[in-house]
Amino acid sequence: IYSLLLKLNMNFIHKIKNIKKFCKIFIFFIIFVNTILISKLHANSFKINEIEVSEDFNLDFNKKKVFDKAFESAFFQLISTVIVSKDINKIEKTSLSIIKSLIDSFTVSEEKFIENKYYAKFNVNFNKKNAYSYFESKDIFPSIPKKLNLLFLPVLINSERNEQVYFVENPIYQNWNSFKESYHLLNYILPTEDIEDTQIFNNNIESIEEYNFEKIVKKYDLKDYIILIIYQNQNEIKALSKLQLNNNYKIFNINYKNSNLYDEESISRVIFDLKKVYEDEWKKLNLINTSIQLHITFSLSSKDYDKTQLFEKTLEDLDLVSNFMILAFNNTDIFYKVIYNGSPDKFLIEIETLGLKLEKNNQIWKIK
Repeated sequence: IYSLLLKLNMNFIHKIKNIKKFCKIFIFFIIFVNTILISKLHANSFKINEIEVSEDFNLDFNKKKVFDKAFESAFFQLISTVIVSKDINKIEKTSLSIIKSLIDSFTVSEEKFIENKYYAKFNVNFNKKNAYSYFESKDIFPSIPKKLNLLFLPVLINSERNEQVYFVENPIYQNWNSFKESYHLLNYILPTEDIEDTQIFNNNIESIEEYNFEKIVKKYDLKDYIILIIYQNQNEIKALSKLQLNNNYKIFNINYKNSNLYDEESISRVIFDLKKVYEDEWKKLNLINTSIQLHITFSLSSKDYDKTQLFEKTLEDLDLVSNFMILAFNNTDIFYKVIYNGSPDKFLIEIETLGLKLEKNNQIWKIK
C-alpha cells in the first residue's frame, strides 16, 4: 500500500510540474502574441499625425463632415509623402468610401471651440498592405517614406552684373526653409555665412557650374547635399541643381520665365517647385516594387523572449517588410512567415546588419 501511495504521489507531483510548465509556456505565448499583434499593427500602418481640421459651429454643424474632411486631408498627406508628384493626379480624387476602407484606426485630440468655430487634430492610421494594393491597382509604385538631413547650398548670381549675391542678401537662402509642407521628407541644413566660402565663390564665379564645392561640403559632415546655382536675368531664372543623394549623383536645369526672386509670389512658386523636384528625386531612390513578394520562413527559440522582441522590432524597422505573422509554435520554437518586397540577399543583409545571426536549415532560416 505504501509503495502504491508513493507511486500515486509521484505521479501527482509530476502532473503538477507538467501543468506548471504548460502554464509558463501558455503565459509566455499570450504575452508574446499580444506584443506581436501590437507591434505588427504599428509595422503595417502608415501613421499620419497632427491633421488639423476646422468647421463653422452653427445649426448645420455635423461632426461626421469634420471626420470626412480629416480623412481626405490625411489621405492627401499620405500620397504626397510616398508617391512621386506625376502619379498623385491618378488618385488625388479617390472617393471617400475607398479612403475609409484603407483606414485601420484614428484618434481625435485637442478638440476646442473658438468664436463659433470647431477645431480638432486627428491622427490617422492607414493599413499599409491595403494601401499598397490600392496603389498597385492604379499602376503606382510607392516609395519608402524616409526622412533625410542634407546640406543645401544656394548660390545666386546676378547675370547682368556677373556677381554673386551673398547669403543674407540671397532671397533663396533667406526664404528656403520658410516654405515647407508637413509631408516633405527632406530636411535642409543651410550653411552659415563664411568669409572663406564667399571668397571661394568669388574666385570661381566664371566656372561655378564646374566647381565641385567639396571643400565647403566637407565642413558640414553630411554625405548628402544639393548645390543650387541660380542665375537671375531680369524676369527669367535659370536654376542648375547638383544632387548627391544616397550615393547617387544627378544634375539638371530648370528655367522659370516671368519670375523675379525679389517678388514674394515668384519666390514661393520657385521654392515650392524646386522642393517638389527634389522630393521626387529622393522618392525615386526609395521606390518599392510591391509586385515582388518574397516569402521567407524563420524560426526562433520560444524560450528566448528577448530574441523574439529583437526580431519583431527588426521586422518593424524594415520598410520593405509588407507583412509578417506567426505560422506555428511549440514548446521549443516559434515559426514566422515574412513577406518582403525586395531581393532575398538584400533582406538577409538588412537582418544581419541589425544584429541577428542566421543559419539556414532546409527552407527555414533559424535565428541563432
